[in-house]
Amino acid sequence: MSFPTLLELDDIRMNFGAIEALKGVSFKVGKGEVVALLGDNGAGKSTLVKIISGGLKASAGRMVFDGEERFFPTPAEAKAQGIETVYQDLSLCTNVDVVANFFMGREIVKKRFGFLPVLQEKEMEVVVAQALANAGTRIPSLRTNVEHLSGGQRQAIELNRFAHWGGKLVLLDEPFAALGVEQTRRGLDLIKRIAAQGIGVIIITHIMQQAFQVADRIVVIRQGRVAGDVPTRETSPGDVVSMITGEALLGQAQETRPNGPPPN
Repeated sequence: MSFPTLLELDDIRMNFGAIEALKGVSFKVGKGEVVALLGDNGAGKSTLVKIISGGLKASAGRMVFDGEERFFPTPAEAKAQGIETVYQDLSLCTNVDVVANFFMGREIVKKRFGFLPVLQEKEMEVVVAQALANAGTRIPSLRTNVEHLSGGQRQAIELNRFAHWGGKLVLLDEPFAALGVEQTRRGLDLIKRIAAQGIGVIIITHIMQQAFQVADRIVVIRQGRVAGDVPTRETSPGDVVSMITGEALLGQAQETRPNGPPPN
């Protein structure tokens, strides 16, 4: 299945002083495509996510997002253009309810007597209830403070909020690390629903099974370079492990080595 290109990274490089964290990373993400970004600790995955989302400025390279070549100067600018990053600890306000979190900064307000602003609580609640129902998310009461919800429910609120307000690309950095088996399953199903709306998804996970369950394509980063970029259906966990550890590159080198006795 082909996906219209949403994000294109071309020869992205990142230096921290003398340390070269990214050494020319190139790959694409399509609209409605789920890409699993895999690699060992220190491979450069999180650095790449920060560059895409405006948290870091690349040392070199080119990024094209939604047809326009640019790097975002701040995370706020990236978010305004439709890029959201969801971390393990999320970005919800736990001391207010579901509706308040969903409409954070976008509250529906009408003026009484021509000057007195009044929050339209009921109208906002109807919008949230419909959005969560469409995504198959069940929360007993939308007036429950987020601090009383499970990790999976909190994650569902954040992802549904992003999709509802016109998000284009979501970056998930180890989103299920603190969740149980059932909550993780629901989270993976939610990612599929998000992608079905034409939203691009990049998911970083250290759990191979999750990548194979949800991703259309797997991109492996090793020591700051792309060590593999393959459709999920055309590879296996064993092949991906070989890319992560470098065994695949070693095998390629051995295949291309000239025949004959080894050098003295």
